[in-house]
Amino acid sequence: MAEPAPSGDVAQILLAAAEQNLAACEALAEAPGIGDAIVGFHAQQAVENAIQAVLSRNGVEFRRTHDLPLLLDLLHDRQLPAPPGADWLDELNPYAAEARHGVPGTVGLDRPKVFTTLPALLQWARAQLRGAA
Repeated sequence: MAEPAPSGDVAQILLAAAEQNLAACEALAEAPGIGDAIVGFHAQQAVENAIQAVLSRNGVEFRRTHDLPLLLDLLHDRQLPAPPGADWLDELNPYAAEARHGVPGTVGLDRPKVFTTLPALLQWARAQLRGAA
């Protein structure tokens, strides 16, 4: 698990949240009876927090949003490197809203793709934070 983030370092706080969401996603994926909506919610949150950490460290202002394509566009607009899986991360968007609002009907999460991409995405975010420090 991630070390506690230093107080006031927004990028580190967001990265720690991303790491915790990935851990939750992995743990819940193994639990019986946990569907794609809940696993997908934590996957989406991990991606959202990781991208926001990179944006924050690079001084990019962004509004609070669960819109992954918008966050990816901000990376692109600022000529920051795209994360692994950028070509399909928008598929996680429905999981943010539906799980948050208690609609557990979202199915079809490509769990193998998620669990291959998310660790690489968090590694990308860590590298971006080190590079922008």
